[in-house]
Amino acid sequence: MEERVSKLCNVIVENRAKVSATGVIDVVSFDDETVVLETELGTLIIKGQDFHINKLNVDVGEIVVEGEVDSCIYGDGYGKQKGGSFFSRMFK
Repeated sequence: MEERVSKLCNVIVENRAKVSATGVIDVVSFDDETVVLETELGTLIIKGQDFHINKLNVDVGEIVVEGEVDSCIYGDGYGKQKGGSFFSRMFK
């Protein structure tokens, strides 16, 4: 059984216009409709429109994305996923 990470990880969606997240390890990809983040709890995919990253501090694991938020989806499992690139894992 995999041990859960004890670091603080939060995702806050405010009025479907702003997403604040902690526990961010890396920004895997970003465009105006999709933000893919590697977090302490797995891959987080934020979908919507007109996205702008207003704050990014990977050293402390924080990000703020503004735009029209349609969904926030976590990948399976906890911790960093292994076994190839993000896209190779998505299309297994």
